Amino acid sequence: MYAIVRAGGKQVKVAAGDVLRIETPSGDVSKGREIVLSEIVFVGGHEGKELKKTDGVSVKATVLGPVKTRKVLVFKKKRTKQYRRTKGHRQSMIEIRILGIEGA
Repeated sequence: MYAIVRAGGKQVKVAAGDVLRIETPSGDVSKGREIVLSEIVFVGGHEGKELKKTDGVSVKATVLGPVKTRKVLVFKKKRTKQYRRTKGHRQSMIEIRILGIEGA
């Protein structure tokens, strides 16, 4: 059984036992804490049926810890003006393990 979940502005296909990285949600997301992903878009693979209605379906996950993505460099330059700026950005994310899909 699998579900398509909206997390961090992106849609991700998840199944029980999957480990994935999502953008850090608001609230307490300390290591070992269980979270519930309730914004389900689609559920499928349950005895060959696909569930279009996802009312009452939730995905439980446990937080493995915080991680950061690789650094993205932003470089600005204007010719003949001696203007150069370099900035870097690393997005904060959490790594989670999907425990199961409930209510399907």
